[in-house]
Amino acid sequence: VAMLGILKAGGAYVPLDPSYPKQRLDYMVDDADLSVMVIDPHKASRFAEAFKNPRMNVVKLDATWTTINQEGTTNPDTPIDPDNLAYVLYTSGTTGTPNGALVSHHNVIRLFGTTRQYFGFDEHDVWTMFHSFAFDFSVWEIWGALLHGGRIVIVPYRISRSPISFLDLLHRERVTVLNQTPSAFAQFMGVEETDSRTETTLRWVIFGGEALDLHSLKPWFDRHGDQKPCLVNMYGITETTVHVTCRPLSASDATEAPGSVIGRAIPDLQVYLLDRDRRLVPDGVPGEIYVGGAGVCRGYLNRPDLTAQRFINNPFSDDPHARLYKSGDLARRLDNGDIEYLGRTDQQVKIRGFRVEPAEIEAALQRYQGVRQTVVMARRDDGDDDYIAAYIVAGDGNTPTSTELRSHLRQTLPDYMIPSVFVVLDCLPLTLNGKIDRDALPRPQPQRPRLAQHYVAPRSTLERRLVEIWQNVLGVEPVGVHDNFFDLGGHSLKAITLLARIRDAFHIELPLRAIFDAPSVAELGPAVSNKMVAGASDQQLDELLSRIERTDETDDW
Repeated sequence: VAMLGILKAGGAYVPLDPSYPKQRLDYMVDDADLSVMVIDPHKASRFAEAFKNPRMNVVKLDATWTTINQEGTTNPDTPIDPDNLAYVLYTSGTTGTPNGALVSHHNVIRLFGTTRQYFGFDEHDVWTMFHSFAFDFSVWEIWGALLHGGRIVIVPYRISRSPISFLDLLHRERVTVLNQTPSAFAQFMGVEETDSRTETTLRWVIFGGEALDLHSLKPWFDRHGDQKPCLVNMYGITETTVHVTCRPLSASDATEAPGSVIGRAIPDLQVYLLDRDRRLVPDGVPGEIYVGGAGVCRGYLNRPDLTAQRFINNPFSDDPHARLYKSGDLARRLDNGDIEYLGRTDQQVKIRGFRVEPAEIEAALQRYQGVRQTVVMARRDDGDDDYIAAYIVAGDGNTPTSTELRSHLRQTLPDYMIPSVFVVLDCLPLTLNGKIDRDALPRPQPQRPRLAQHYVAPRSTLERRLVEIWQNVLGVEPVGVHDNFFDLGGHSLKAITLLARIRDAFHIELPLRAIFDAPSVAELGPAVSNKMVAGASDQQLDELLSRIERTDETDDW
């Protein structure tokens, strides 16, 4: 169950994802100066200090439901108008702490009015709420369904991380509108390719959150064509209210498109590609994306300095109040008017659709006693997804282990911001100008010296099966039962794949956090066995696993 807070001024809501570390949630509660918290009673202990504030009103859903049922059912008469804040959504920040983007009711409502001509959403559509409501893509999912009178299916977290289960849900609920980050859809597509149910009820598949490799969609188009469902690529930013551009996709894009084409600005927004002097660049020349129009939000909560840096006066408008949002994204305009996304002008990256500022991770690492210097950056191996790598120069002659660093970071950062690999260096490479030479940083390579000190072979049938899954997902052999999944090159997306393979092998569901809590086969084995058969003896468990090997049939457990 998610949590949310209510700002004192304006009644805006602040989504608080319960999977975030307590320190991060505490910062958001304090920074937003919340006056009301609506919370799952099972999560209440995480906010014990906040609840001591006499000005804080706490609504515990289970405990107060009887009182809530006694309230009136008519819409309350409130002074809220379109310019009031609708929500404050915190994103990763370069200063080491998250920043709260201030989005108004008007920002949200006009999004659906201006895109209605593209999609024709109506009361017959069935949407999924696949994403965390602390991720702005969920704004599109929630209000896209409700404002058009459609139905929204809230996807349980465990199903969102199991492509097979999610595919079953789409068929069972007869979903018509699917919104996905490219990373999530790639895993879903891999499962869907082997499914015998070729026909779906999908009308639209809408991409957002991160760059889309159009060539990766060829297997989908070969299987389904490009008319039912229709695929659309949309580029957007939290500060400009979810979506900025729109590009319908065709089967030919999978072979002919030049790169990550994001299309053109939606009708009430303007996209300018500017150089460092904020002059328009010619077509075909890379420039930074600046966004103007009705979707540009108010700025950042309690950050007038950052607001002034990123929200500037619009020199191309006659309206003296018009502003542009400086995105930090790099793009070029093609001959046909479409925009091609090229990447970032700074070090910011997108991981599973979430914005990640490496500077925030670096600031957290610098607070660890054994770290003297650090650089964090995104990496990508051939045919793999982006992951975060941290380069460390240890201090005081005491080199911290990756386990120690992950444990430290998890106190303040959400799981998607935890580096997948830590590389210890004697010193950071520098350019001739004395700046850190990121191009000279070595590419991380999983090698036995970085794994457990001594290789320990699997000691039971359960561990042997888990090791086989580990090796298959990571492409590394041999894997010992004490080797750390993340030190072997694993990251959050591979962890999702790992859990899907475990689900297929053992017919159990484990949360993503299980891999972070128990990142080795020896640590995860008890969690798997407890899920499989409560109270079973080792002998009984081995017999069950032997039967799995013989028949691959687990329905009669």
